[in-house]
Amino acid sequence: MADTDAEMNAAIARARATLPVFWASYEALKRMETDHSLKVRFRTVGNDEHIWMSDVKKLPSGEYAARFADTPRNLPGKRFGDLAEFKDADISDWMFMRNGKIVGGETIKPLLKSMPKSDADALRARMEQP
Repeated sequence: MADTDAEMNAAIARARATLPVFWASYEALKRMETDHSLKVRFRTVGNDEHIWMSDVKKLPSGEYAARFADTPRNLPGKRFGDLAEFKDADISDWMFMRNGKIVGGETIKPLLKSMPKSDADALRARMEQP
């Protein structure tokens, strides 16, 4: 999606506004809350690339490090599983699993309308708040 997509930008704003929910769960891990991931913006030529990152770690510098949970498309030399560092301002979404349901994932919702109906319905069913 283009960086100027209003619906996606609104989803990013909602995700950023609720980021404390992610950090509260991340910092007080519970057996029923797993797979904490952040979606992070990386600057590229043209549209920025927003990509899900796993194994998130807070660094002493106040920045973060995590591993690419997807294959980057526009980040030469970066691959699935590679470690990358980023700042809080680059976080565009968050999610974790609670009792098998996706919590967060605001930027997933605008993408549902472009998916085949059966796929979108299956993904909605996996979301705690579709």
